[in-house]
Amino acid sequence: MRAFHYLPIAAFCLMATSCNTGKQQAELTAGIQLANLDTTALPGTDFYEYACGGWMKNNPIPAEYSQYGSFTILAENNRKQIQGLIEDLAATRHEAGSVAQKIGDLYKIVMDSVKLNKEGVAPIKAELDQLGALKDTKEVYALLGDLQKKGIIAYNVMYVGADEMNSSMNAVQSYQSGLSMGEREYYLENDEATAKIRNAFRAHVQKMYQLAGFDEATAKKGVEVVMDVETRLAKAFRSRTELRNPHANYNKMNMQELQKAYPTFDWNAYLSALGLKDVKEIIVGQPASLKAAADILDTLPAGQQGLYLQWKLIDAAAGCLNDAMAEQNFDFYSRTMSGTQEMQPRWKKAVGTVSSALGEAVGQMYVEKYFPAAAKERMVALVKNLQESLGERIRNLEWMGDSTKVKALEKLATFHVKIGYPDKWKDYSTLEIKDDSYWANMERANQWGHAEMIAKAGKPVDKDEWLMTPQTVNAYYNPTTNEICFPAAILQYPFFDMNADDAFNYGAIGVVIGHEMTHGFDDQGRQYDKDGNLKDWWTAEDAKNFDERAQVMVNFFDSIQVAPGVYANGRMTLGENIADHGGLQVSYNAFKKATAANPLPVMEGFTPEQRFFLAYAGVWANDIRPEEVLNRTKSDVHSLGIWRVNGALPHIGSWYEAFNVTEKDPMFVPVEKRVSIW
Repeated sequence: MRAFHYLPIAAFCLMATSCNTGKQQAELTAGIQLANLDTTALPGTDFYEYACGGWMKNNPIPAEYSQYGSFTILAENNRKQIQGLIEDLAATRHEAGSVAQKIGDLYKIVMDSVKLNKEGVAPIKAELDQLGALKDTKEVYALLGDLQKKGIIAYNVMYVGADEMNSSMNAVQSYQSGLSMGEREYYLENDEATAKIRNAFRAHVQKMYQLAGFDEATAKKGVEVVMDVETRLAKAFRSRTELRNPHANYNKMNMQELQKAYPTFDWNAYLSALGLKDVKEIIVGQPASLKAAADILDTLPAGQQGLYLQWKLIDAAAGCLNDAMAEQNFDFYSRTMSGTQEMQPRWKKAVGTVSSALGEAVGQMYVEKYFPAAAKERMVALVKNLQESLGERIRNLEWMGDSTKVKALEKLATFHVKIGYPDKWKDYSTLEIKDDSYWANMERANQWGHAEMIAKAGKPVDKDEWLMTPQTVNAYYNPTTNEICFPAAILQYPFFDMNADDAFNYGAIGVVIGHEMTHGFDDQGRQYDKDGNLKDWWTAEDAKNFDERAQVMVNFFDSIQVAPGVYANGRMTLGENIADHGGLQVSYNAFKKATAANPLPVMEGFTPEQRFFLAYAGVWANDIRPEEVLNRTKSDVHSLGIWRVNGALPHIGSWYEAFNVTEKDPMFVPVEKRVSIW
């Protein structure tokens, strides 16, 4: 199953935290593992190879991964810890309705491959029959709402989240969604690699229909319907680059305006099926895609509508059914699209399922056993240091005027910081886990999550709610709450090492913190004020200066060739690249200030300044398959790991000084051509 998120959060896509107060620096290690380096490479020629070449040589990609990096290993270790916690619960009986019963039983249900194979596609048979019985297109709107509640997304998605113009209140919102292959480019571009994937998708859809019990003729018809519907939608979808404009994604309409804009769309039936009552306004994210959806829903014959929705059900449920369905699903989405060679063992899937459906319940167990209170305390101190450093940099900016600086500093001072785990845990008492089928339990879990979300409509935003579970190896910034969040699981090596000195920890977790802080001031984040409202607080001149400086970064990354004939998308990845740049600058300054009174020694043959940049690069040690390179270049707003190093560091003056990089080195970028923003 694929997860869908619609909040404008900026996730770091992996990083960590802390400072070393409490231990004498002399007692601490360098944190750098020499075996991970390749010192035969030259720092100014290929710093990624220099810092990570040994790691890449010693860690080939396991067959079950499309990419494999140092943080993948951390996530694997976390998963093993969680597996132990869950299996302990699964080994014994618990009171019906208890969290322990739900966690243990759901794990056993996913693990029971014998039962899954015996059931085949029976768990979705009744739903398939219902969709196949569609006779009147007017009935489709209620079906769409019912399907979304179960986690099946078609044509469009409705969600409840912060109103970006009134961030303290939740509002009903619409967003483009529903493409089976995820990205519009897979339907529209005609280069050889994309066309190959699109043809493979057609074959995949036919196979899945047939595995679900449809005859060959119907399956072939289904393929044509799927391609017709999703290609039409794709043409109206905004690209990921276009979606970076928050103002364009904010189109509030009252019900009268909605009826006028989409006269054939049955809002009453749709919203009612979703459980939304007395809706007065809806924020439409992408009007053109909603118009395309409405047009298709109005013109596509009922039989084809039913056949398409049957596909969406099959596609959503495949991973929760028998081996044949799960393996075919894997073959296309993982092997063909990403190059992954083998499915993960079932226990990993089971752990992931439980951790998703009962995320904070698992997180609570994880935190109690594996997260030391000292880590949270040290994180708080580090965040404070980084805030001070970013504040200093803002005050010293030559390109920004005083009035904008005042607003920027106000925003920085009001960051809502979340570390480790939430103060209040979710209540799963109304979620029912029972021994019927894997898919039925997933539907109930999705319905539970949907009901939780819908209940927020028209109510104040809960700024204490977490958008990631504590066991997630990641971090994020959310502009509507102006919050930075660092879950417990990321506060480990290679992001943070309790036994390493400040050079390492500022280079790794420190940059992560600075990264998330900078998201508040990247090309998207800067458009939100200190209260999380989409409100312009910049002077026209300062905004112009920002855009000119950001364009330097866009141009630089646009010039990077990630594969033969394939270039990075500097505009799509701009926010993350700005955050990396700001994170490095802010954390390096904080590191130098923290160690000024007691300078760190040379360790393992490296100066403290060198160890800072080696620690940063080490986070991104990573091997990746060619297919995944192409996939991520289309779909990921983060630059590839190699370019988060080799693309970021040439714009950092202190890196040149640390490794004596000169104009004679290939990575050298003249000062006047370097990015200089935060």
